[in-house]
Formats: sequence, C-alpha cells, structure tokens
Amino acid sequence: MDAAESLADLKQISTQIDRAVIVRADGSVAGSTVADDALSGSIAEAGVRLWDAADRARRDLGRPQLSQLEVATGEGSVFAVRDEDFLIVASTPPEPTVGLIFYDLKTCLRNLREQPEDAAATSEGGDDDGTA
Repeated sequence: MDAAESLADLKQISTQIDRAVIVRADGSVAGSTVADDALSGSIAEAGVRLWDAADRARRDLGRPQLSQLEVATGEGSVFAVRDEDFLIVASTPPEPTVGLIFYDLKTCLRNLREQPEDAAATSEGGDDDGTA
C-alpha cells in the first residue's frame, strides 16, 4: 500500500485526526492529508524536530527508546509515531482518545509496508500471468 492509500484509510477510520503527514527517514514527505505542499513540508519538519527534541530529553533522562509521542495543548494534540523507515505526524482537536489515535497511526505505518500479493510475486521474478 502506498502512502496516499495508507493515509486515506487512516482518515476513514480515525475521525479525530485533522491532519497527518508521513515523513521518510531522509525528512522528505512521503504522503500528506494536507493539500498545500509547503504546509505539508512545514509539518514534516516540525514533527522531525519535535521527535528529535523528545529523543534528546529521553536520552538525558536515561529512559528507553521512544516509540510514540503526544504533545497536548488546550487547542489540540500532536501525535508522532516512528518505525524503521517512516515518521507519521498527526494533529487532533482537544481531548482525543489517545490510545486509539496511537493504534490508528501504527496501523497506518503497518499498512504502508504491506504489498499486494500480486505485486510481491511480480517483484520475486514471476510474470504477470503467474508463470515463472
């Protein structure tokens, strides 16, 4: 599944998420629910900076590695979840269902890694008609 499909699924199942941006390891935007490319880039950059700052604080405190992050304000929350290849950053209105948001973001990243069976077979050297 590509980033656009993963984000479309996310927006369909998670009505509390206002915006979401998937960021590649190199900092570039892989996908976004935001139509404005400049705004998507700003959100991606801010998400990476937020993650890096939280990770520095975590190291300074001698805590285990981060797997997820929430910053809550009176006006809403920002969530971030990272895996080996991607960081997803999302915003919500105030008082979201935190556990559900994290679950949905992790599902979005898992979906991003899924390949349709026919695409996987083709990449393994099979022909489109299923013969080798």
